Amino acid sequence: MSPVRPACVLVGLMGAGKTTVGTALAERLGVAFRDTDHDVEAVAGKPVSEIFIEDGEDRFRALERAAVATALETFGGVLALGGGAILAEETRARLAGHTVVFLSVELADAVKRVGLGAGRPLLAINPRATLRHLMSQRAPLYREVATHVVVTDGREPAEVTDEILALLKR
Repeated sequence: MSPVRPACVLVGLMGAGKTTVGTALAERLGVAFRDTDHDVEAVAGKPVSEIFIEDGEDRFRALERAAVATALETFGGVLALGGGAILAEETRARLAGHTVVFLSVELADAVKRVGLGAGRPLLAINPRATLRHLMSQRAPLYREVATHVVVTDGREPAEVTDEILALLKR
């Protein structure tokens, strides 16, 4: 029996549209959608923001690495990774051989989409500066793991979904 593999893995910064586009993409492909942040919350029994505050980022990242590893081996639908999942070298290595779509977003659109930090632990202090820093830190890593890069700025989720579907059919 061949191993189960995600139809597509979505990566990108918060506000890139991983959940919105991922849900629409899964529906169009006739598969399930899964977000590793939700998997982490299920294991921890609390929201990501509380994990950061009560247990720290290191604990969250450990749970995240485990959630990604499990999902990559057992899930056959559209998988969205948390924005920082690609920071772990082992996660980047696990993504090799998978179809990974980097949903690229610029600062202005990201800020419009996520607001200024509500429920986002990494954006609690100076959200714009933090988001700018996260973008510069993570963009090379997203590109490193990406099979495809799809720009989401100024685009409707349906347009982005259509582009990804076309890329997946190639």
